[in-house]
Formats: sequence, structure tokens, C-alpha cells
Amino acid sequence: MNLSPVNSHNEWDPLEEVIVGRLEGATIPSKHPVVACNIPPWGARLQGLAAGFGYPRRLVEPAQQELDRFIELLESLGVTVRRPDPVDHRRRFGTPDWSSRGFTSTCPRDSMLVIGDEIIETPMAWPCRYFETHPYRSILKDYFRRGARWTAAPKPQLTDELFEPDFRIPAVGEPMRHILTEFEPVFDAADFVRAGRDLFVTRSNVTNRMGIEWLRRHLGPGYRIHEIESRCRTPMHIDTTFVPLGPGRVLVNPEYIDVDRLPEAIGSWDILVAPEPDPIHEHLLKVTSMCGKWLSMNVLVIDEKRVIAERHHTGMLRALEGWGFEPIPCDLLHYAPFAGSFHCATLDVRRRGTLESYVD
Repeated sequence: MNLSPVNSHNEWDPLEEVIVGRLEGATIPSKHPVVACNIPPWGARLQGLAAGFGYPRRLVEPAQQELDRFIELLESLGVTVRRPDPVDHRRRFGTPDWSSRGFTSTCPRDSMLVIGDEIIETPMAWPCRYFETHPYRSILKDYFRRGARWTAAPKPQLTDELFEPDFRIPAVGEPMRHILTEFEPVFDAADFVRAGRDLFVTRSNVTNRMGIEWLRRHLGPGYRIHEIESRCRTPMHIDTTFVPLGPGRVLVNPEYIDVDRLPEAIGSWDILVAPEPDPIHEHLLKVTSMCGKWLSMNVLVIDEKRVIAERHHTGMLRALEGWGFEPIPCDLLHYAPFAGSFHCATLDVRRRGTLESYVD
């Protein structure tokens, strides 16, 4: 019997405990090419002008109201919810090579990866996210004292050698390019999803080959890591591209995924093609969202039947129902300016299940 408070092997076993992010102290990311590379040039200029300032109340307040109701929903479903400590991310920090302000505590999915009874702090590529796990330290220490394993990947230097100096977003039809070099291992946990002994990853503008290889060696021969080829021109995080919903069932983005080029290991899986997202008409959301339109796929699986999904995206709700799931509508649309939705905003720490293999 596993006595650790941390025990999560996949994305769909019954959810028992989760960490949910916090909006307090959220700060517009500091100016850096790795931040700007995933947004249009006009957006990058606007972000650079606002960098280091707190988010305006007109963005924070509706997102906070939705987040509070989301937490109430999780607790009503019997899920234990843990929260990070409040932090002022406007405070400046640095290393011998650079300095920055922080970002947010809104997305624990990015900075920590749960594999079984182990929590791994990830080596993130954005300088403003260098100390992003610190607001979670009281939780991490509590889990460690109670039996969980706690690991931190090597802290990256994040010097200029890590970033391609003349990077530009490749046009459709051009060979894929990424801003990251192979100077050192970096990865965000949100570029990985778990299916027992198998993990799936997209190489992106925050995850390089060295980062994938570091995790492969760290986990050892008991696990396999499969790379998912994405056609996204600005790749960042797999949870709007390839989202396992249950044993042998995966939701895929038809714009980013060629189903004929998925790994052979999942050839017997049921491939569920996501419907076109419902359009967002609120102008402020459209110009401030840090995520693309496919945030409709950023769902949180409660168990093999129940899935929390955005109330606005009725097409996704109907599709989930048609595939035999029980969608639970919830509002979190105004969380998009803070880099996510239900999957991003959470880190499932304990699911009731054991380590299994689900691939051929």
C-alpha cells in the first residue's frame, strides 16, 4: 500500500487531491525574447511596455470569481484542494547573469511534474519563472515529511547561449524552428502528459531535447517517453494539443496533430478529434489571452466518466457527451490572460490508482 500523500500516475484515475493556483500578486512577465516569441509582434510590444506591472483589476476580478467557484466545485466533488502561499511577483530577483521580476502562481501544472509518489520541480526557460515553485514550498515540505519524493531538476543558467539570437516564428510550410538551443536542459511540466508507464511530450519553445533527455534518464527504464509531433508554429505546452482522457482514449487538436503521424505505440487507442472552439467575443479577453483558441481542450478529468470543461465551449461539452463522458460545465474563461484554464490551473497530486501500462 502506498502511504505517500502524493500518488498520481495518469490523467484520469479518480482525483482525490489537487493543488490549485493563485491569482494574488500576478505580474505581467518581464521582457525577454523567450516570452515574446510566442505572441504576435504587436502583442510583444504591448507586453514589453507593461512588463513588471501587476495585472489590472478588471482582469483579475472576474478571473478570481471564476477561480473561487471552480474550487468550490472541486470540493463539492470530494476533492481536497491545496493552495500556494500568496506572493508579490513584482519583487525583483536575479542570478550572476541576469535579473527579472516574477510572473504568477496561477499554473502549478507548468513548474511541477508528478510521477507516481514523486514531485519534480522543472527547469523552466522563462527567467521570470525561475523561482515559481517557491510559493508552493510549504506544501512540498509537508508532502515530503509525509513520505513523498521531492526532486528538483538542475537549475538552468538561462544565459544568451540558450536562445537563438535571430529567431522568428516559422511561416506555414517552412521547416519548424524553436527559440531554444541545446545549451542546457530546460522543460515545462505542461509539455508532458502521463499514461502510466508512458509519457507523451511536445518539443516546444520552453522544452528542448536536452530537457526531454534529462527526464528520460531520471525516470529510468521503467518509463517510456514518446514525442508528439506538433504542427503549431508557436508550440508551448501539450495540454491544448494531445490530452489523454482515459485508458486508450486521447483528445487531439486537428490543427496541430496529424493523426497519421502519431506514435505507433498508441495505434489501438481511440483518437477523439476536438471540435472547433466556440469563438470568444469579449474584446479584452481576445487581446490579453496568453493562450490560443484551443484552450477549449484544457479540461480536467475527475475520473474515467466525469470531465470539467469550460461552459462557454458548448461544442466541446456536446462532443464529450457524445463520446460517453459526463461533462461538468464550469466557468474559467477569464483565467486565459494568466496562462491557462482547468488543466493548467491545477496539479493533480493524488489519484486513486496504480502504475499500469496502456500502450501496445
